[in-house]
Amino acid sequence: MPRRLDRVTLRLYDTATRELRDFEPLTPGRVGMYICGLTTQGAPHIGHLRFAVAFDVLRRWLVRGHGLEVTLVRNVTDIDDKILRRAADTGEPWWALSYRNERLTSQALDTLGVLPATYEPRATGHIPEMVELIELLVDAGHAYPAQDGSGDVYFDVRSWSRYGELSNQDLDDMVAADDADPRGKRDPRDFALWKGAKGEEPATASWPTPFGRGRPGWHLECSAMARKYLGDTFDIHGGGIDLRFPHHENEQAQSRAAGLDFARLWMHNGWVTVQGEKMGKSLGNALEVSVLTQEHSPLTIRYFLTAAHYRSTIEYHPGSLDEAESAVERIEGFLRRALPGVSVLDGDVEVEIPHDFAEAMNDDLSVASALAAVHDLVRAGNIALDEGDDEEAADIAHRVVAMTDVLGINPLASAWTGGPSGDDAQLHAALDALVRLQIETREQARAARDFETADRIRDALTEAGISVADTAGGARWTLTGKDS
Repeated sequence: MPRRLDRVTLRLYDTATRELRDFEPLTPGRVGMYICGLTTQGAPHIGHLRFAVAFDVLRRWLVRGHGLEVTLVRNVTDIDDKILRRAADTGEPWWALSYRNERLTSQALDTLGVLPATYEPRATGHIPEMVELIELLVDAGHAYPAQDGSGDVYFDVRSWSRYGELSNQDLDDMVAADDADPRGKRDPRDFALWKGAKGEEPATASWPTPFGRGRPGWHLECSAMARKYLGDTFDIHGGGIDLRFPHHENEQAQSRAAGLDFARLWMHNGWVTVQGEKMGKSLGNALEVSVLTQEHSPLTIRYFLTAAHYRSTIEYHPGSLDEAESAVERIEGFLRRALPGVSVLDGDVEVEIPHDFAEAMNDDLSVASALAAVHDLVRAGNIALDEGDDEEAADIAHRVVAMTDVLGINPLASAWTGGPSGDDAQLHAALDALVRLQIETREQARAARDFETADRIRDALTEAGISVADTAGGARWTLTGKDS
């Protein structure tokens, strides 16, 4: 593991205070971080997954750059209005639809090299914690049952004078909360903590509580789960910028009104856009990870999502992944030249991370500058090779591995190479030979313009959970897992 850098202070942008702040963990040596996961009403595309990649980079830097122990909680919203509507439209049980898409999300995260969360709780598994939080709010005078007898319970926004501080808004300028029938509310901006059961919804989508049968409001879920796994106060809460209001505003208000300190620092990542518009479902499935990996390696996609500053917008266009692929090939090409006998290297060697890279990462995760440091070293390493200084080139290569490992884009990492160790090596070698035979046969078919055979081979490999990417250096394969 790269040596920690005690001499450098990490500064992060706090959305709440709208300024860069020195990061000091609540508990020395440990960090508690909660990031809002996906609502599982559909398969994820790369716009959905940018948050996971962005905070994966932060987590890796906290661990590998500062020697901190990170507890990362990424929730699964497996019950909400969108899921129930989608299930009603398709005729699939809501819980089956939700679980199927949860698995697709997990596979996509694995494909992009996102480290597993320490805990990944589902909303439906934490109803008692949510009920307890509602009771605290009702007892404190910050929540009330609906006036129309619907069984809803609402947060009283006017009872909390600090409501709006996270998104820097005045309450009277806010739009009404559209999460429930306004007739049961004291103020149209009050939001639902609990939603009473409705006759048209499945009985399985409600739970018995002191307030009547029903299901949780979206905002309540995260407050309850963050509290259970990280305590009343924790270090960092993150998510996409579109969640700042109303979701995160509401989380903070209900948690602090219940007497909890909640998150000490808020971080939000920017969108992925297409022609200036937020990437959405109107694009169909063209930008789902399982589709993109048919033409590009998972590492290329990870690089594309990593390369921009986490708070900036990434504009996707047809050539975006080609540019990322070229950058990956430059790094990988150098590492293969400089370390000819090494097929897999996960960056666990004692190599000090270069100072310019560390400075960039400690400046609110300035990945673009950090990558500039990587590519500068790659150029220096290639010059050393050209001059016959193999020892210097190898030393540089280990530093490049250390840096790219922090960003999750180390081309020699086992996550990308599929390179196992120990008893699995022989099995991998056999699989590699078989897959490469299929790739060679496919190339021959394409050269003969027999596209039907070429497509059939690719489809068979995809069905087996093997992704093949055609690159300038030839076809490369990775295990991505099957959708079923």
